[in-house]
Amino acid sequence: MFSDFAFKIFNDSIKKYHIKDDVYQNFENPYSKEDIEHLLYRKNWIDTVQWHYEDIIRNPDINPEDALVLKRKIDASNQDRTDLVEFIDSYFLNKYQSVDVKSDATINTESPAWAIDRLSILALKIYHMNEEATRSDATLEHRKKCQAKLEVLLEQKSDLSLAIDQLLADIENGSKYMKVYKQMKMYNDEELNPILRGNK
Repeated sequence: MFSDFAFKIFNDSIKKYHIKDDVYQNFENPYSKEDIEHLLYRKNWIDTVQWHYEDIIRNPDINPEDALVLKRKIDASNQDRTDLVEFIDSYFLNKYQSVDVKSDATINTESPAWAIDRLSILALKIYHMNEEATRSDATLEHRKKCQAKLEVLLEQKSDLSLAIDQLLADIENGSKYMKVYKQMKMYNDEELNPILRGNK
């Protein structure tokens, strides 16, 4: 199933990141650019780095200038994340381009890649909640609460994985069809953001 395939790649990315656990470490993609694995690994690495950016920026003692630099990094990361999702959807559009779509086929509320985006984030939640549930310096009460949350996250993973695989199967057999809208984000566009337009 594609969901299991993707989740394993996400876990590999998360574990690799945490060897150094440093947002400024070099990124190396172990997969060829021609392969979907390359996109999935890159997608999760972006999510993982941004997860830790979000931790750092919430430090109440952070220097305001450092916080502004970090906010810019988070903005750039969000754009990279969106770009990767669109690349992944392009992979599926290409893969299923020859499918005979049934006359009564329906559209899904989200594309496959945006569902896979949620699975990538869920992999991070599971990894970090497991850390908290097994943290030796935490209280027993803390670990029990985190274990209960972890079990919910694992159930969510099971449900989301099933939904992704069902969606892909439905697209493959023509019961559903893909329709992808580019993320017409306005805040990074010098023509659409009035502040950036005014600074030109």
